[in-house]
Amino acid sequence: MDVTEINKRYSELAQDSCCLSCGGALDMSNPQPGEVCVDLGSGRGNDVIRLAQIVGESGFVYGIDVSDGMLEKARSNAAKFGIENVKFIKSELEKIDLESNTANLVISNCTINHASDKQAVWSEIYRILQKGGRFVISDIYSLQPVPEQYANDPAAVAECWAGAITKDLYLKILAETGFTQVIIMEESKPYKKGEIEVSSFTIAGKKPSSCCCCKG
Repeated sequence: MDVTEINKRYSELAQDSCCLSCGGALDMSNPQPGEVCVDLGSGRGNDVIRLAQIVGESGFVYGIDVSDGMLEKARSNAAKFGIENVKFIKSELEKIDLESNTANLVISNCTINHASDKQAVWSEIYRILQKGGRFVISDIYSLQPVPEQYANDPAAVAECWAGAITKDLYLKILAETGFTQVIIMEESKPYKKGEIEVSSFTIAGKKPSSCCCCKG
């Protein structure tokens, strides 16, 4: 599914009451007052608003989404609650529109599996994190490679597993990107989707405090 199709689909869902995410990355991320946080695939902005309240006026939260409808709804929600220490940005995850070394914490709920170039997304997460910064990501992995027939299947996309990769490949990407102290915080039992099985998990890791400048 290309960016235009994603924008259209999730703009339509912005006014819906359905749940678009898996896991609870925010609940496991332990944000601190004064921190700068980023929510990838921020949707209606619910987690961004919660983060903003936790980090307080000395902190700041960026919501990143590609859907115009979601961004509009998120900005409206923030204004309704009088939340000012936030900014919602339209950006693809493969090229996040933020400066390098911006964030103390990056979270995301069931968004990265939608990206066609997951290595590029993780490289961007590494780039925007400050040295010693951390990520807490909830996502879905597949136990077998996802058959090609599901790549653009509307139901599989909506259920957030059409673009899933295997757990081994997921962890390999994290290691090759340069993240350390990678742990799986929560993991579901496998469940059947289409012709394969998938599992949801919440994973955390850090950008080293001392790292090669070539990685941002």
